Amino acid sequence: MSEPAKKTEARSGHTFRRFKDGEHEWRSAQEKIFSGDETDKCPVYVHKTPPCQASCPSGEDIRGWLNIVRGVEKPPKGTNMQEYAFRRSTEANPFPSMMGRVCPAPCQTGCNRNKVEDTVGINAVEQYIGDYALAQNYAFEAGAETGKRVAIVGGGPAGLSAAYQLRRKGHGVTLFDDHAELGGMAKYGVPGYRLPRTHLDGEINRIIAMGVELRLNTRIGVDVELKDLEADFDAVLLALGCKAGLPLPVPGADAPNCISGVAFLEAFNQGRLKSVAGRVVVVGGGDTSVDVVSVARRLGYVEDMQETERPEMVVLGHAAHDVSTMAARSGADVMLISMQPIEEMNAAKHEIEDAQREGVKIQGSLLAKKVIVDETSGRAKALRVIEVEWAKGKFVEKPGTEMDLEADLVVVAIGQAGDLRGMEDLNNGKGLITADKFYQLPNRKGLFACGDIIRPHLLTTVIGQGSIVADSIDRYLGNKEMARRPKVDVHHFNLLDKLREVNLEPKAFKPVEESSLREIDRGLRGTSLGGKAVGGFAVHNYEDRGAAEVCKSEELFLGHFPYQERIKRSEIGPSAEEVLGHFAERMVGLDDKQAVDEAKRCMSCGMCFECDNCVIYCPQTAVKRTPKSEATMGRYVYTDYDLCIGCHICADVCPTGYIKMGMGDH
Repeated sequence: MSEPAKKTEARSGHTFRRFKDGEHEWRSAQEKIFSGDETDKCPVYVHKTPPCQASCPSGEDIRGWLNIVRGVEKPPKGTNMQEYAFRRSTEANPFPSMMGRVCPAPCQTGCNRNKVEDTVGINAVEQYIGDYALAQNYAFEAGAETGKRVAIVGGGPAGLSAAYQLRRKGHGVTLFDDHAELGGMAKYGVPGYRLPRTHLDGEINRIIAMGVELRLNTRIGVDVELKDLEADFDAVLLALGCKAGLPLPVPGADAPNCISGVAFLEAFNQGRLKSVAGRVVVVGGGDTSVDVVSVARRLGYVEDMQETERPEMVVLGHAAHDVSTMAARSGADVMLISMQPIEEMNAAKHEIEDAQREGVKIQGSLLAKKVIVDETSGRAKALRVIEVEWAKGKFVEKPGTEMDLEADLVVVAIGQAGDLRGMEDLNNGKGLITADKFYQLPNRKGLFACGDIIRPHLLTTVIGQGSIVADSIDRYLGNKEMARRPKVDVHHFNLLDKLREVNLEPKAFKPVEESSLREIDRGLRGTSLGGKAVGGFAVHNYEDRGAAEVCKSEELFLGHFPYQERIKRSEIGPSAEEVLGHFAERMVGLDDKQAVDEAKRCMSCGMCFECDNCVIYCPQTAVKRTPKSEATMGRYVYTDYDLCIGCHICADVCPTGYIKMGMGDH
């Protein structure tokens, strides 16, 4: 390949970099000679969505609030860093304290920092923001009242997220729930030692304080007909959740002491279930199953328990445990089996490790075949399983590996379905509701659905759906056509909004009066016409691709980032010997300095973080800092195109992938 062809190939990638990370010697004498006329491309400042945000089902502006915590993006006068970060975070998700604790953090899996040494501790900084906001009693504000009324059925994370976003838009919200308290699976499915109720209730109450009307202990379809809601409100949102556990599809699974994980956790979180049985076998592999085994280890069991005090009787609502009889508890023998290998279980890795440390036996690649029932009592006494082998995503049973796992209690956590009593006509045959991409129900004007009742998934997923459905409902109430959702459907950083915040909004451009100006001459900095500085009509050579493109690690100059060890939250999780009766929170949050230092590890993918590399390394001094009086986040530097020779050094040394050699002929 000829030398010019090699250079053309080098420029064909995302960053136009001739050299790879780690190269430190010239490949030829010719490359030592700087030549500035090999390209007709000049720098463009391109905003893209970072992979952390693209991986976040809630669509949080993670890069944004990390840059605020680290001090790059400055808060408005009179607002401290923590509140400003909280406001930015809660544009998308009103539960930073909750999600900082219990979210499995797909954002951290997507984080480009993994290419350097380890992910940024996004969850840890989010918890810091959320806990600070609760301690300071930060409140939300509702928008100007529109006079429209929306009924939301279901007070879990999806319904509450939608209520929050609808109140911000000024719509009235009445929230119906069939429980005495709000929270849904966050309240009745997640144990308090993972999610302290003071923090969960604080974040829920902050939403209710926006003016949300409550109708608790009210089941739609039983106490109130759905058709009556549709008649009384301008729109109805079904955020019912999935509170019915799927049964184990094997013979004997109807034994009374074979119960669902959802029902088990609800009985525990309501304070009714205070002990389990001596031998507990849990079938699952996801977060619910890990919560079940961890709770079972903490509860322990009481020998010679009365028939009416058996755990299944409590879970089914036939009895409740007396605290005084629980004093003589012993540690239960708890096992979790999963059809998947342990390393491929859906549960968060650190939760699996915590459960193992607490004395839970976990075994993967086991398939339940039959519940062995005692002929005299009719209760399950064992679970028959068989080993399986996996290949190319499929499993086969291994003949001769069947075994019986003795059990006094079998808990099944293999999936969930909705309880659609009274709304059977909405059942799509899977115990769920079908809705379109805007979360509207087909042929049911004004009726919407979101959350687990659409498809059971993560808490962060249903919170994101609550935000999107609020947009859809808002458009419906305003008689507007449903807008096409962006390819990267998240809460994007908006430079124009940022300029308005700091009173630097571009001037209105009037084509007739300014007809002599070219597009390039309308920028805020770095352009000239007839020797005079012109502009103020547009943002200088800034392009927003955030709604369409994600910034990949290949676009970054990773060599800019030195090894920096991740600052992890400390845990006070108990050992197997200490776990009985241990219900204190396991996670210790970051302090102020730790949160700031961890946020500084963020590489600000797809957005300038003011490192000055482009200014320092430009051989023509064509790249300049925007004057402080005109600068803000996203507008820190500009290029003087009268000086720029298109050498692409600025793009090569940009750590965040923000600079692209993409502007037309020079």
